[in-house]
Amino acid sequence: MEYRQLGRTGTRVSKLCLGTMNFVLSTELEEAKRIVDEAIDSGVNFIDTADVYARGGSEEFTGIALKENGKRDSVVLATKAVARMGDGPNDHGASRYHLTRAVEMSLRRLQTDRIDLFYLHITDITTPLDEILDTLDVLVKQGKILYIGTSKWPVPLFMELLTMAEKHGWPRTVAEQPPYNLTDRRIEWELVWACMRHGIAIVPFGPLAGGILSGVYRKGQPTPEGHHFKEVGQRDGHNRYTEATMELVEKLVPLAEARGCSLAEFSLAWLMQRPGITSPIAGPRTVDHLRSCVAACDIELTQDELDKVDEAIEPGGHITNYCTLYDRMCRAVNTGEPLGPF
Repeated sequence: MEYRQLGRTGTRVSKLCLGTMNFVLSTELEEAKRIVDEAIDSGVNFIDTADVYARGGSEEFTGIALKENGKRDSVVLATKAVARMGDGPNDHGASRYHLTRAVEMSLRRLQTDRIDLFYLHITDITTPLDEILDTLDVLVKQGKILYIGTSKWPVPLFMELLTMAEKHGWPRTVAEQPPYNLTDRRIEWELVWACMRHGIAIVPFGPLAGGILSGVYRKGQPTPEGHHFKEVGQRDGHNRYTEATMELVEKLVPLAEARGCSLAEFSLAWLMQRPGITSPIAGPRTVDHLRSCVAACDIELTQDELDKVDEAIEPGGHITNYCTLYDRMCRAVNTGEPLGPF
């Protein structure tokens, strides 16, 4: 397993990050524990979760797995807060009130004394940045958080965050978690460059476009039994399962077959080789899915293969609006358009 620096820090993380969003919702406890155990045994030392995943359930499963295998201190454990966790007016957001409570509850669910990397899960443009950073500074000094990061933050906003942190001596963000995959390469235009220039790790989510790049869904073929992404993928304006995405899959499958791997492994390997990318987050539902993700770590694509990928979908191009929430946030920050509820 290759290990990479977590942004401008001395901490090293595996080139693959284990995502746990499927825990509870699609993966039961015993399978979740097997996934965590095998991931660590395979060299993965980076685990990602969030308080909002299954309303704390994912953190609980992750905490149980690490407690039982005794390997908590062998991994860099990341979680997130800001998204809505209840119906109350302060059950979401990045206020001092909510973040302080959110960290305490995450620590309990994870059964740990610290969060190695704490992400601000989405932007909260109503809470002043000085309140957010001052709160995080207190939590870092208390030893409850080691590093801070952002997720789905537009470039202008996290640049402002960096500026304020430098001015006041507050902790600087070390990682950004954006959407990024072969159906949506838009972060290549600005975000990748900004992160590389300022020493911010890029830890992308959705590397398989929610299943589109798994190879399970093919043009003109019925959806396999037990797979329902065709319907789910059309919700909330995501429009991931389209004629354009199926045409892209048909262009990419021959490249994967020539390499002797699955489309999922090819797509993940491509992402690991992209400039500025530290560790894509893969969220396996089963141990078999995990093994496929780990296998991708050993694939080194040639320049010819990379060029053929660029012919299939141009650099910076997109054929899906993979994360509509991210788009809403970018518009809100850049145009002043109201973000609406989150």
